[in-house]
Amino acid sequence: MKIEIYPDDNVVARKAAAIVADAARAAVAARGRFVMAVSGGHTPWVMLRALADEDLPWKGVYVVQTDERLAPAGDPDRNLVHLRESLLDHAPLSPDHVYPMPVEAADVDRAAEQYAATLRDVAGSPPVLDLIHLGLGADGHTASLVPGDAVLDVADADVAVTRPYQGRRRMTLTFPMINRSRLILWLVTGGEKAAALAHLRQGDRSIPGSRVRSDRALVLADRAAADRLGNNEQLEA
Repeated sequence: MKIEIYPDDNVVARKAAAIVADAARAAVAARGRFVMAVSGGHTPWVMLRALADEDLPWKGVYVVQTDERLAPAGDPDRNLVHLRESLLDHAPLSPDHVYPMPVEAADVDRAAEQYAATLRDVAGSPPVLDLIHLGLGADGHTASLVPGDAVLDVADADVAVTRPYQGRRRMTLTFPMINRSRLILWLVTGGEKAAALAHLRQGDRSIPGSRVRSDRALVLADRAAADRLGNNEQLEA
């Protein structure tokens, strides 16, 4: 796992946008398309707004969701609302290249299976993402893979639905899906994440985030989140 530390969350977001843009150009040149999964959070929305201004081969870009809350359309709890505001309303991205998680379905477990089928259509069988963006919660969760949830141990499905967490059930990509990704880009900002980031770097399996493979992982952190890493990591410009 490579960890890069930057002065603050805005620098992290801008650096992340540049990394995503480079990955997109390389994937489209090599395979004709770039499929990325995005999570929620303030820093990621800043990243995606910056990405919208990048010169990308947008016709080859496809966007799926890492996770989503089971909430009505337009609810501010929905990651999709902020995804639209930050990226989709600004980038020349074809609407049919964006695949929201079907969290409004009456049968969400069936909808999770349907989303897994969508992923196979977009990213192959088994589906392989070119890039997945992940965040890290103070409790060590990533995507909507939270401590103690049965979804942590799902090994035979790429998409699943969790129990309630912070008031909402969620649809989420599972570890098998995440771990097939070509690049796993973590954005970790804020002092409340410092302990979790230290556990992640140590590979501490007591937190869900440490079940994500580390050999394809790049962590961009701000100084506050990196506070407990010691002197092993250097501040980037």
